[in-house]
Amino acid sequence: GYRFFQASFDPDEKGTILSINHDRWGTYITYFGYMLLYFGLMAIMFAKHTRFDDLRKQLNKIKVKKAKLTTAILLFLSISAFAQEHSPNDGHAHSQQPSKAQIDSILRANITPKAHADKFGELVIQDFGGRMMPMNTFASETLRKLSKSDVYEEFDANQVLLSIQESPLLWYNVPVIYLKPKKGDSIRSLIGVDKSEKYVRLVDFFSPMGQYKLAPYLEDAYKAQVPNGFQKEFKEIDQRVNLLYNTIEGRSLKLFPLPEDENNKWISSIEFREGNYRDVIKDSLYANFINNGFNAYLVTLNNAKQTGDFSRAENLLEGITKTQRKYGADVMLSQDKINAEILYNKYDIFKKLFSWYLYAGTILFLLLIVQIFKTTNKLLNGSITFFKGVLITLFVIHTLGLVARWYISGHAPWSDAYESMIYVAWATMLFGLLFGRKSDLTMASTAFVTAIILMVAHWNWMDPAIANLQPVLNSYWLMIHVAVIVASYGPFTLGMILGLVVLLLMIFTSKKNKDRMLLNIKELTIINELSLTVGLVMLTIGNFLGGMWANESWGRYWGWDPKETWALISIIVYAFVIHMRLVPGLRGRWLFNFMSILAFGSIMMTYFGVNFYLSGLHSYASRDQILSFQFIAITLVIIAIVGYLAYRKYAMYYKK
Repeated sequence: GYRFFQASFDPDEKGTILSINHDRWGTYITYFGYMLLYFGLMAIMFAKHTRFDDLRKQLNKIKVKKAKLTTAILLFLSISAFAQEHSPNDGHAHSQQPSKAQIDSILRANITPKAHADKFGELVIQDFGGRMMPMNTFASETLRKLSKSDVYEEFDANQVLLSIQESPLLWYNVPVIYLKPKKGDSIRSLIGVDKSEKYVRLVDFFSPMGQYKLAPYLEDAYKAQVPNGFQKEFKEIDQRVNLLYNTIEGRSLKLFPLPEDENNKWISSIEFREGNYRDVIKDSLYANFINNGFNAYLVTLNNAKQTGDFSRAENLLEGITKTQRKYGADVMLSQDKINAEILYNKYDIFKKLFSWYLYAGTILFLLLIVQIFKTTNKLLNGSITFFKGVLITLFVIHTLGLVARWYISGHAPWSDAYESMIYVAWATMLFGLLFGRKSDLTMASTAFVTAIILMVAHWNWMDPAIANLQPVLNSYWLMIHVAVIVASYGPFTLGMILGLVVLLLMIFTSKKNKDRMLLNIKELTIINELSLTVGLVMLTIGNFLGGMWANESWGRYWGWDPKETWALISIIVYAFVIHMRLVPGLRGRWLFNFMSILAFGSIMMTYFGVNFYLSGLHSYASRDQILSFQFIAITLVIIAIVGYLAYRKYAMYYKK
């Protein structure tokens, strides 16, 4: 039949322009052609007498010939030195603010015990975006957004949120709002705090007359289509100030469902008092409970801290939960989901996996080097097997973490920047383990790059919060198109790190070790080509699946959106790199590995560049630039230097 899609709308937003699609048989024929393409691409990896099959056979031959796996110790040391770099100490001193010690002593004297705060953390709340979550999640996200930390001093997020509700005036004076070093100096000067202060108070942002000190600068900052660094910093701090202010007021605590509301809206006590909700809520007892229930809980909690008996406070929490189940059953979380999300928050598994992958991969590197000289040592061989098992175990934990996030969020865990990063890390490790069956060095290299990806995922500009899907992503195609195309970044990432390892092996080649090095170079080059082939097949299939999603969503297969265009560019780039191995004059191992590093730039542009630099249907964080062009230029210079040094040795010992 006929399908209608919104193509545009009138400038006054009072009318819409529709496009009409009527091509049932054309769609079926196109989809059938796509299926044939998918079958043909996948057959490349499984059929006999293909280039992929030849590479597998070559790899097996090298593995048989290889008496000892020789790795350059200097390479390991250089990678280890890089891997051991840590971010600056997050500690902070406020010796010039004597009031902080007094404030902290008041907090310690009045803080709610952790056992009861944990029960408070099991309450269900609706955030401003409409997502249902345990109070523990809301508290953790609030504290992390305010302070870039999961705790304040020795108090966890549940205790901090409860303290804010009990002692709101006190929290105007608690230095909990994070300001970036150097970038936040203009704001420090404006609000009148020392440039050494890392955390500032809410009261610092207001004059003695109650005027908001940032107000004169915000209009220009929010109007700017391409905000400069100064304006972006103002917007970020303004959002933190508003977050803390709304939390202190209690406006954020949307604990009470509106009965029979078509949007399943929940409200806070202050919203109830400010709005005309008494006319909406026919049950007067429930209306009074919304108005006074949470305040009654806070009073009861204060008395409980004096007596040590928290039973009445716990009964009130149970009363709030019962009203949530009664009036908000359509969106109320099950107890299993509440417990699962609290456990997910507690263990923060992806943040910990970074260091675990890094340490296990580093130790495996060390053991592999020692094995070169002691191949008959059973203890050493057993240790290598053990740490390979550790990496497999970490991958299983990584997988379970993704499954848990999927269960909690209700959608596939690759819908935003943070989720796609942990998914790319998972895909990278998956292909590292698959190809690692042929090469232990590949497995160790993959563990290292997986650790780096997870480290980047937990930088400050990434938000690990679970959020509701954007409407355009609320489709089964998220599990098909996005899963395939994002997973393709895994083998491309593996190819990049293997290309770098090969170039470094070439740099450390000498006349004495060139034969042993050649075995490693051949092995890793073959694995690199296998990896890039898998990535290209997945990226191509993923791109055509995206065309099918576009046809279902907008009535057309292709629209030259920046994401679509750069995905096509990446396909062309990697198709050229892979076919270089078949072209006389371009098939050399040095050029192939060097190009596998440079080609990764197209993936970085497709993944990061479109989202953060360009505007389009896929640009959900457009204009929020995360890497400077200076950083990109420095990276290219480093790659050029490594490539030049590697080529000198390659020409000296291997070029025919």
